[in-house]
Amino acid sequence: MQSVTTILLLVFVAVLSGILGRVVRISAPLLQMALGALCALAGWHVGFDPDMFLLLFIPPLLYSDAYRTPIREFRELRWMILMMAMGLVLATTLGCGLFLHWLIPNLPLPVCFTLAAVLSPTDAVAVSGMVAGRRVPPRFVHIVEGESLLNDASGLVCFKFAVVATLTGAFSVTQALEGFFVIALGGVAVGAAVAWGLTMLNRLLTRCGFDDAPTQITLLMLLPFGVYLLANELGLSGILAAVSAGLTAKIFGILDDGQSATRLRTSTVWAMIGFLFNALIFILFGLQLPDLLENGIALSRAANVAPWHLALVIVQITGALVLLRFVWVWISLAVRSATARLRHNGGKFPSLRGTTAMSIAGVRGAITLAAVLSLPAASAGGAGFPYREFLIVASAGVIVLSLVLANLTLPALLSGLGSTELDPAAAEADRARAALARCSLRELEQQQAELARNLDGDDASATPNEPDARKLEVLARLLPEYQDRMYRFDDSEADNSGQTARELAWERARQKAAIRLHLMRAERAELRRMLRSGEINDETDRLLQREIDLSEQVLLANAKLLPRKPAEE
Repeated sequence: MQSVTTILLLVFVAVLSGILGRVVRISAPLLQMALGALCALAGWHVGFDPDMFLLLFIPPLLYSDAYRTPIREFRELRWMILMMAMGLVLATTLGCGLFLHWLIPNLPLPVCFTLAAVLSPTDAVAVSGMVAGRRVPPRFVHIVEGESLLNDASGLVCFKFAVVATLTGAFSVTQALEGFFVIALGGVAVGAAVAWGLTMLNRLLTRCGFDDAPTQITLLMLLPFGVYLLANELGLSGILAAVSAGLTAKIFGILDDGQSATRLRTSTVWAMIGFLFNALIFILFGLQLPDLLENGIALSRAANVAPWHLALVIVQITGALVLLRFVWVWISLAVRSATARLRHNGGKFPSLRGTTAMSIAGVRGAITLAAVLSLPAASAGGAGFPYREFLIVASAGVIVLSLVLANLTLPALLSGLGSTELDPAAAEADRARAALARCSLRELEQQQAELARNLDGDDASATPNEPDARKLEVLARLLPEYQDRMYRFDDSEADNSGQTARELAWERARQKAAIRLHLMRAERAELRRMLRSGEINDETDRLLQREIDLSEQVLLANAKLLPRKPAEE
């Protein structure tokens, strides 16, 4: 009963953070951490199980982020993302580890590498809350989010090898590299294979007539947990398995053959999970802050130094991380720009503001805290991990300081980066809307021409084909509507006034609904063609698919309200 009450209270605090976020001008992660800390100060304590935390929160969030990743931009920026997700993690582990050993000579070098490795993964969830609603260059967002998808796994693998080296005193670079690639590639393979198999199974069931939205959504929710557990059981990267599963499900279209209601409900469910789980992560972190602060003060007293000295060490570590990231980002962008210029593809030299913004955007988050808390504690059966308390306090301090720094400086740094540029996503969506409207106009004109030929070819002495004549009239009414939509790029629909006789109103409304459903199928086919040819990206496809699905749901809901034929009454 106590566990249920705790869960309900956590959910309530998450909802409260959403309400307060509309009033207080502060990023959601900081607000949620503050609420968690206030709850802890009020006497509410919630335990933190790192293994349970990683299993419950990380797989679904990474799967959802991977599923929403625009594949076209991911391919275009793949080398930059890999440089940040793999190269920067290794550089941070080595560079920051050596800096820590120089800063605190008494700290053994393997312990320094352990702390540096656990601080290497970034958390794009916090940054996305800060840049929401702002004009930000799309490449900035794609690089930061793509980096965070992959560097969790690479950072945890480095952390694992550093822990082993600390506890055993043995370390082999060759074995570490071999183990890294086996764990990483194995996790990717497991996630891709399971997601592909589930996609094919779901497609087969759908074509056989089974399209139950609750069942499919539940199955999709189990997918990231399943691949995470399977990969971990095989000794592989469960995090990369969840990411790979999301990308594979996106590429092969796990819901493409389903009904629009299933896609809409799935989108709603995942949006709710994303909000709730992201909020719970930072609330749980906030609940641990008072105890971590108390431990930091006790640690300072045990070392016979003032607490501000420990705070200064945390500031220095954070500064080193930002500086190292700045140098790495600037060099990576400069190399990318130089390569583009050599290929005569333009390429802009990295700006100081953009590089600084991307450096500060590398905030640390939940993965760091969960990993450092998983270090073995001292017990009757063993001494535990050396300097564990210091690593926990330092990691928590860097997380808080990086979040505060990003919240204070990132909005100002990003304010001028995208203000002079047209939003390419919006322009692409407008072009796609115009193309879809033209596709619908072609279908309307084709049907109108066929009906006109049929009516002209009827025997003059025969009774006129009234249903075809009424359908031709409906087509004539729809043509101006879709022409207007083509020019204005919106989904405004002509109003069905219902001023005619009851039977005629039923017939026209039924034909209008049938024609609209036919046009929506044509639009979906055109959208798939443009996606395959690269004319639009995945984000535009998802946006317009949702618009079509919503229009279809409104149409089907209105169809249920149509009057029945007089013959049926």
